[in-house]
Amino acid sequence: MTPTSDQRMPRSLWWTLAGLTFAWGFNWTAMKVALDEFTPWIFRSLCITFGSLLLFGIAYAAGNSLRVPRHLWGKLAVLAFFNVTCWNMMIAFGLMMIPSGRAAILAFTMPVWSVPLSAWLLGEKITGRKVGALLLGMIGMALLIGEDLVVIGRAPLGALLALGAAFTWAIGTVMQKRWPLGLPMGTFTAWTMSLGGLPILLGTLVFERNAWTPVGTVAWLALLYNIVIAFAFAYWAWFKIASSVSVTVSSISVLSVPIVGVLCGFVFLGERPSVQEYAALACVVLAVLAVNLPARKRQ
Repeated sequence: MTPTSDQRMPRSLWWTLAGLTFAWGFNWTAMKVALDEFTPWIFRSLCITFGSLLLFGIAYAAGNSLRVPRHLWGKLAVLAFFNVTCWNMMIAFGLMMIPSGRAAILAFTMPVWSVPLSAWLLGEKITGRKVGALLLGMIGMALLIGEDLVVIGRAPLGALLALGAAFTWAIGTVMQKRWPLGLPMGTFTAWTMSLGGLPILLGTLVFERNAWTPVGTVAWLALLYNIVIAFAFAYWAWFKIASSVSVTVSSISVLSVPIVGVLCGFVFLGERPSVQEYAALACVVLAVLAVNLPARKRQ
């Protein structure tokens, strides 16, 4: 049974969640821009290589030990495979086939998988409040995706890849909670990203040895954003949150990310919000508050 202390987000992590929401939310626009010029293999290889080097440097400067006990390497590799390898490559290829905002929405159906998995594998208590929050979040996702079902139907592989990314992310989140490794968060994030990036680097060498072509300034800026913000900071923030609260709370809390992703599309692509977007935003905000605000004490 999950301890009561991790049934809602502690106040100390609210700013971390806010930073993560905006970092990953804007990143859907940045990825779309970068993937117009980089291939998925090369883009992800550069992000993970330099992102992990940055994380190792920060962990070392903070005085964290970079050593991993021998018996933890197997579990660390499994977590890296689901959280980094599968997620990053499925999303990169899926994003090339469907609009960025809708890819974000499909990818963040993750709670649909993580909540039942956490109840099954971790024994987390699924309260009525959590079920209500999950339903609100999924209603918000449905409102946003409903108007584009025809478009997604024309690119079923892209939609399936985004949903597959959501499922592997859910597995990684549940397994991270099931296997607390006890490593400093900076060290854990750096090694997870490095191990998860090895298959991607290998794939780049095998499939795209001669695929490099010159890219423009905007694509380089999008890559830099991914390395520093979306990878180094956001992965650290997500692992920090996921290890501090229950799977249900962490999963539902990040449902605000695709809302920010869609709003960034409005701002940077000149799109106008519809009634569905406003209704979806309200549903998701209520869902995040429902699992994080303390319950009213009974008289």
